[in-house]
Amino acid sequence: MASAILTRSVCNAMQRIAPPVLAGSWDNIGLILESPVKNASAAANRILLTIDITPAVCDEAISSGASVIVSYHPPIFQGLKSLTLATPLQGTLLRCVAAGISIYSPHSALDGVWGGINDWLADCIGADKGLITPLKFNSDTLAIGADGRRVTFDPPISISVLESRIKKNLSLSQIQVGYSPVRPDRLVGSVAICAGAGGSMFQGLGTPADVWFTGEMPHHEILAAVAAGSHVILCGHTNTERGYLPTLAKKLQEELKAELEPGLDAVEIAISQADARPLQFM
Repeated sequence: MASAILTRSVCNAMQRIAPPVLAGSWDNIGLILESPVKNASAAANRILLTIDITPAVCDEAISSGASVIVSYHPPIFQGLKSLTLATPLQGTLLRCVAAGISIYSPHSALDGVWGGINDWLADCIGADKGLITPLKFNSDTLAIGADGRRVTFDPPISISVLESRIKKNLSLSQIQVGYSPVRPDRLVGSVAICAGAGGSMFQGLGTPADVWFTGEMPHHEILAAVAAGSHVILCGHTNTERGYLPTLAKKLQEELKAELEPGLDAVEIAISQADARPLQFM
C-alpha cells in the first residue's frame, strides 16, 4: 500500500530531521494519526506541511490528494475521552482518517534540533553563528540539539535595529514590545529566543538576557520580565514558527530522496496555503 509506505518513510525521515529525544516531556510528538485507508488519489504521494490542522487545512489536504500531513503542532495534545464530529478540530481528524491521510507532528523536537526553528529565529535577528548558545541543555543530547537559544551581540545593537530585523525577516508590519524601565539605554547585548511560547523557558535563566524574544507570554510573566530588566518582544505564537516551513520542506525532500523505499514513486511536498495565524493585527 503506497500510502502506508509513504507514512513510514515520512516518520523515519522526520525522526532524523528532528530526533524525538529532543522533545519536551510535556509534549506529544511523532505519528499522531495513522489512517488504515488507502488514498486512491492520483497525487497520493503528496505531503502537506502546516503549522496547524484547521478545517481549512483539512479541506486543502483532501482536495489536493495528500496522504500525509506534517503538522508542526500536534492536533492531539492531551488525552481525549471521545472523538466526534461535534468538535470541529476533532472532526478534521476523522475526515483525515476517512480520506486516507496520516499525521506526523515534530513540535518541540524541531525547535531544539541544531538547524531547527530556534536557530532559524537566531538567523532572523542577524546572529553571528559563533555567538549562538543554548539556553538550557541536556549533556546527553547536546550533540543534536538543546532548548532555546541565546544570541550575543558584540558590540551591542539598539533595540530598534533588532525590532526592524524581526519585522523584516518574519514579514510582520507590527510586533509587541515591552520596554524595561531598568534599561533606559535600550542597548541589546544578549537575546533569549524560544519559538512559540517561551515564558516558562526564560524563567530562572542563570544568566539574564537583555531581550526575551518569543511568540507569546502571559501578562504577569511579561510584567516580571520588564521589572527584572529584560525587554520583551512578542510576535504572535505561530509567526515565530511558520516561516521555517520552506526550510523543513527542503530537509524532508532531501531525506526522502536519500532513502526512497521500494514501491514509492517520486514524492511531492507542498506547504499549506490555508494555514494562517489565527489572530490579525488591525
